[in-house]
Amino acid sequence: YRDLHTFELQAPTRLIEWARENRVCVAGYGQCDGNEILQLIPPPTLLTKETQGLCPERDFKVECGGFSERPVYSLKYVPDTSLLVTSGPPDSSLQVWQVSAEDSDVIKSVSTIATENATGQSWAKIATISARAPWVLHGSRLDRVQITEVESRKNVYTAASRGSEELSSLAFLDCNLLLLCCATGRLCLADTRQPQGLVEAVPAPSVPCSEHWCMGTRHAAQGSEPSSQPVARLSSRGLLALTDLRKTSEFLALAKARVPSPGSGAEFLCVSWAPALEGYLAISGFDGTVHVYDTQSWDSSGREAEPIFVHKGHVFGGAGGSRDPPLVTVHTWHLQKPRTLLSAASDGSLHVWDWVQPCGKC
Repeated sequence: YRDLHTFELQAPTRLIEWARENRVCVAGYGQCDGNEILQLIPPPTLLTKETQGLCPERDFKVECGGFSERPVYSLKYVPDTSLLVTSGPPDSSLQVWQVSAEDSDVIKSVSTIATENATGQSWAKIATISARAPWVLHGSRLDRVQITEVESRKNVYTAASRGSEELSSLAFLDCNLLLLCCATGRLCLADTRQPQGLVEAVPAPSVPCSEHWCMGTRHAAQGSEPSSQPVARLSSRGLLALTDLRKTSEFLALAKARVPSPGSGAEFLCVSWAPALEGYLAISGFDGTVHVYDTQSWDSSGREAEPIFVHKGHVFGGAGGSRDPPLVTVHTWHLQKPRTLLSAASDGSLHVWDWVQPCGKC
């Protein structure tokens, strides 16, 4: 490691979200009432663009917080606002939170976005954007995807689909294009400019549908087409499929990660592209580790890929007293520091780490 910071939370968390002014938001997912939502100030070394020397303050600080009466399974910061949107059981409704001003340390609930037939539906997957207005894209199934204006709670788009497959991930490619990933691995595109809101399946190569899949997208560089960035899909057996949305008739690359198969549900599967490092991605959700891969040499053979770094800190340095080995529940990349990641585990441990670049790599 070049650097490693640890912080122990009061309860397990499955969420890490970058907020305004380089703050970090986390939330608990316990089934009982009183799940914490916290906004943390990262250690000072993470707030500088260049790596600093020794720093006397190496810990996170709690800046403000609140409590949710329901488990928080998804949390997204709404860009250019002081709002957070969360979702979680027992239905597909959304909760909107206000991060308080400097004179208060409270994150308070301000509204609920109810969805049609929310009762009985699984919790909603969410994505946010503020290109036109503060919007949240949300849905639990392919035929129940919509965009809601966060502040007014007005529905601005509803997708139309004959399928009702369970969704595992969704994302804004830009303010018009939406990409949806079903738990079966099927990718679907939707365009908000189409009056009927049709969802079209991307004719990507088929993937084993007996596995559970999730998706990771990367924001396109300024001035480039949103579809120019590859989409990564990760299966519950560790299969990684990279797809170019401009040429979907074949895999851009296919590889097998060296990970154990997860338990039932595969609810913590996570794959993400490095925002400041070309061709690098990270995966987690199989055990107490996070694997980092360089995909630039991958082909479509499906051979086992060698990770360039494996973070094992949660296995050896997590909170004491846990009966079961910790499971990494989520990870995310630092927005500016190329090789810095944050990860959280089921034992309440929160880690920030930066690995040393292997010799011969730039």
